Amino acid sequence: MFVLRLCCIAVITAVSAFVLKNHKSELVPLCITAGGIIMFLYAFDYLTESIEFIKSFTQNTGIDNEIIRVIFKIIGIGFLIELTASSVKDLGFESVADKLILCGKIVIFVVSVPILSGTYKIIVSMINLV
Repeated sequence: MFVLRLCCIAVITAVSAFVLKNHKSELVPLCITAGGIIMFLYAFDYLTESIEFIKSFTQNTGIDNEIIRVIFKIIGIGFLIELTASSVKDLGFESVADKLILCGKIVIFVVSVPILSGTYKIIVSMINLV
């Protein structure tokens, strides 16, 4: 049911943009951006249930909270970059969107360094057990 609602929002946004294209073409980017934001906010509400599960899972397994925070930062950065790049592409600036995606990949790499460090610590501790 959730996916059907998201699809309906996307179709309504597309039809609205198509109608505006013939009458007020300068409002089309605003319409598409607003539809994208509505879809993103709707999906964000749905995401809270999964976050609660992940919190309880990490507490039960003993996984370091810092690693989970970094993973969520990476996911958030990826979503934000993708949403922004898509909006910029819709406005017709594809080269700017491509540069934004490249910069986003660099930021994700830099943010992921603590995960590499945590993985290294786990491997070293496992070697010491043997």
